[in-house]
Amino acid sequence: MEFNNINSFNPSSCISGKVKRINRLTANVFRKHLAPYGITDSQLTLMFILSKRKSSTQKDLGEMAFLEKSSLSRNLDRLIERKLLKKTSLHHLEITTDGLYFVENIIPIWEKAMLEIRGIIGSEGEDSLNAVFNSLAKK
Repeated sequence: MEFNNINSFNPSSCISGKVKRINRLTANVFRKHLAPYGITDSQLTLMFILSKRKSSTQKDLGEMAFLEKSSLSRNLDRLIERKLLKKTSLHHLEITTDGLYFVENIIPIWEKAMLEIRGIIGSEGEDSLNAVFNSLAKK
């Protein structure tokens, strides 16, 4: 049997695969910096959003962070357990005072991770990422 499609395609050119590998490589850098604080980069994204907004609905948080419902719920539950966030109604959340202190204190750690990534990809790489993100986010 002839497998023409398999013989002619190049999986290394897959955009989805590249994006996922970029995500894993980047996440490894952030994980290294954030691990001592017991927070993931997805959780930190939610904390950053709420530190600026003070409160939000769960739906709006998911849309802003581009997180699926199950990932969002799991991350929010962990942050609520740590008393960094609190529910004010069924689907409405607020950052707590402890949460604000946490964000205030972790920003320098996050900045170190950002500096490391910027050192690897350079300003041209960051500009390219911004262009790709802006193109996809418009959709």
